[in-house]
Amino acid sequence: MANYKPDLSCQNKFIPIDFSRQILPGTFEFALSHIVDNRLDLSGFDAWYQNDKRGAAAYPPTVMLKIILLGYAHGLVSSRRIAQACETNITFMSLSGDVQPHYTSIASFVAKMSEQIAPLFTQILMICDEEGLIGRNMFAIDGCKVKSNASKEWSGTFEELERKQVKLEKASKRILARHQSQDVMPEDEVAHDLKQKEKLDKSAAKIADYLATKKEKLGSKGKPVKSNITDPDSAKMTTSKGTIQGYNGIAINDNKHQIILQAQTWGSVGEQQTLKPAITQLEEQLKALGTPNTLSEAKFTADSGFHSEENLKYLAATGLDSYIADTQFRSRNPLFKVSETYHTEKEKRRLKRSKGRPRLFTSNDFHYDKNTKSCRCPAGNEMWCSGDNLKSAERIYTRFVGYLKDCKNCPLQGQCMRKEPNKTGRQVQFLNDSELKTPSYTDKMRVKIDSPIGRRQYSKRLGAIEPVFGNITVNKGMNKFTLRGQEKVNAQWQMYCLVHNIEKLRKSLH
Repeated sequence: MANYKPDLSCQNKFIPIDFSRQILPGTFEFALSHIVDNRLDLSGFDAWYQNDKRGAAAYPPTVMLKIILLGYAHGLVSSRRIAQACETNITFMSLSGDVQPHYTSIASFVAKMSEQIAPLFTQILMICDEEGLIGRNMFAIDGCKVKSNASKEWSGTFEELERKQVKLEKASKRILARHQSQDVMPEDEVAHDLKQKEKLDKSAAKIADYLATKKEKLGSKGKPVKSNITDPDSAKMTTSKGTIQGYNGIAINDNKHQIILQAQTWGSVGEQQTLKPAITQLEEQLKALGTPNTLSEAKFTADSGFHSEENLKYLAATGLDSYIADTQFRSRNPLFKVSETYHTEKEKRRLKRSKGRPRLFTSNDFHYDKNTKSCRCPAGNEMWCSGDNLKSAERIYTRFVGYLKDCKNCPLQGQCMRKEPNKTGRQVQFLNDSELKTPSYTDKMRVKIDSPIGRRQYSKRLGAIEPVFGNITVNKGMNKFTLRGQEKVNAQWQMYCLVHNIEKLRKSLH
């Protein structure tokens, strides 16, 4: 019979430890310690403290930065977990010199980082540039939706929140009415009901206070959008894993070694609206790195989330050689046209969005004769021309409308219209090619990105930016924010990006 030595991995052992020998060259913690101790100017943190004559000594910012960024690199985004690691993990002890800050001190330091994160971010980029990690040939932008420290149950427009407040107040009154109608009730039930009533009253008062002190948020089209009582700057966002309450972390990186040059979070603002401020911040960072004219020579890529006529016009003015896909980019690709997998997955997504409803007829399903200016619907009924030479977005259209009596009794109505017709029949419009005006920026980008060179350049985007978000949220576990408010959350997102950039430096610093 085999004889094995016992497993003593859970046994305590008292041994002398030299902290300086625990940090090995080539590791993330070595690069972090070297950069913080030798390469960063942390004098800006001195303004936080005025304890030179009285008060307790403060924890050095070098120690706090080391343990916080190391914690983030291991997915420990909670201040309590970082504080616990400083007591039990030898790597944290070695970086901090066996200093064990309380979790409240760590949380306070992180909350105030918005005052100092910008210069730190730039200093790290300067080190990356010195090590030759920034190529300045191509930049890619994308967004990553990350959960915030707020519940989506407290989200809604002011009208929805008012309805929720009324429901909570009614529920509280029902508990009170039940008590008044029953003289004898067990004490434990009374205590439970009173506790529940107090909770309902507190929630209703919280909503009432928010509605009385805040202004309703409006979207880009002037319509009310959902607010969140706990964190008004955050927003409800749809992701591949469901709906979350959070922020969209926008980042621009360099494709040579995937160094992040610009990082900022946004709440209810759509991705299209983040492009211009992101480019502006990128220009400022490049000026700080001593290369202000980079954008006139570099290439820039973005997915369809950033595509709009206004953005394309802005990029054309900056001189950037940009490649931005539109929503129909893949459908025009010859490779996707013959791909059964693409069409199957596309239909699955369509059914999910439409909740199983059949595909509606598009303009391609209607029979339009340009010569006679006539149109028949898929059911074969004649349609009348409601307008010719209609102008919209630098284009000219001809519009047709179905007769109401035909559409009401049409057997194909379910495939043609979302709702039963009431005032007018189905409307459809066709582009008048002979009357095209000057090509729009969207038209120019469509031609550019569909060319062999354009598709080749755009294909580089996937390898440039997507692995960055995978590293931050999956490999490193930095997949949620612990702070509230856009200013604080923005600083924490930049700290997450700092961890990514420092990791890129670990092989360069020995």
